[in-house]
Amino acid sequence: MTKRLSSQFPVELSIVIPLLNEAESLPELTRWINRVLTQHGLSYEVILIDDGSTDASWDVIEELSQTDSHLRGIRFNRNYGKSAALNTGFRETTGRVVCTMDADLQDSPEELPELYRMIVEERYDLVSGWKKKRYDPLSKTIPTKLFNGATRWISGISLHDFNCGLKAYDQRVVKGIEVYGEMHRYIPVIAKWNGFGRIGEKAVQHQERKYGVTKFGLERFVYGFLDLMSITFVSRFRRRPMHFFGTLGSVSFLVGMLITLWLVIEKIYLANQNLRARDVTDQPLFFLALVAVIVGMQLFLAGFLAEMVQLNGPRRNDYLIRDKINLPD
Repeated sequence: MTKRLSSQFPVELSIVIPLLNEAESLPELTRWINRVLTQHGLSYEVILIDDGSTDASWDVIEELSQTDSHLRGIRFNRNYGKSAALNTGFRETTGRVVCTMDADLQDSPEELPELYRMIVEERYDLVSGWKKKRYDPLSKTIPTKLFNGATRWISGISLHDFNCGLKAYDQRVVKGIEVYGEMHRYIPVIAKWNGFGRIGEKAVQHQERKYGVTKFGLERFVYGFLDLMSITFVSRFRRRPMHFFGTLGSVSFLVGMLITLWLVIEKIYLANQNLRARDVTDQPLFFLALVAVIVGMQLFLAGFLAEMVQLNGPRRNDYLIRDKINLPD
C-alpha cells in the first residue's frame, strides 16, 4: 500500500519532462501518464520544459493544457540544453516525489508508480532507471557501457545506467542540488557528494523510438568524460582547493628539490675524488628539476588564489541541513 503524502506537498508526484521538437509524441505521452497515475490514485503534475523547439511543440503544450489541468509548461527562448531544462523544472516542482523522463516515448510511464513507491516506502533519496534491454544501435550502446563503467569506477556508485532519463528523487534532493552545463548525466554523483547517499536502481522498460530522431550524437561521450572530470574535481575540492593544488605543488616542488640536491651532492663527491664531473647546470636533469620546482610554486599560487576566491564567494557557507528541532525553517 502506497503511503500518502503529507499536507505540506500539494501533489504526490511531480514529473519533469524536458523536450526538444517532440510535438508528435506529446499528446500520446500525456494521455499515457494520465491513464497510469489515475489508475493508481496518485495526484500529480507534469512540468513540460520546451528547450527551444523549432517545431509546434509549444503550440501542442498550450492546446493540451486547456483540457488537462495537470500540465504546466515552461518555454525557453532558445536551446539551453537538458541540464538547464531539468534545473528549471526542479525549481518549480511541488510534489513529494519528483520523477524525470524523456518526451520521446522511449521511457514508459508504467514505471512511475513503482518509482514513487521506492522513494516513499523504501526511503531512497534517488532511484535511477536501468534500461536493461535497449533498442539502440551498437554505435550508441557500446560507448554507453564504457561511459557507465568509467563513471562507476570514479564515483563509487553502483549503477548500470547513469544516463537513463527515467529517475525518481525525494523532493529534498532536487531542491538541494544544482544541475548546470551538461551535468544531467551525473545527477546521482552530484546527489551523493551533497550527502544524499541512498541511491537505488530499477530495471525499466525501454521502448523503440516512435517519432522523430535522437537529439544526441557521439560527441556527448567526449563531453561526458570531460564533465565527469569537472564534477569530480568541483565536488571534492570546491571548499578546499588548496588540498588539491597544494598536494600536487608539494610533490612537484619536492621532486625538483631532491633532484637538484642529488646533482649538487654528486658534483661535490666527484670533485673530492678528483674525478671529472660536469657542471650541474650542464646536465639536462637539472633543467627538468628546475621546471618541477617552478611548476610546484605555480600550483601553490593557484591553490592560494582559489582559497581566496572561495573565502570571498557568496555561497562559501552554504550547507544542506536535513532536519531542525525547535528552530525555524
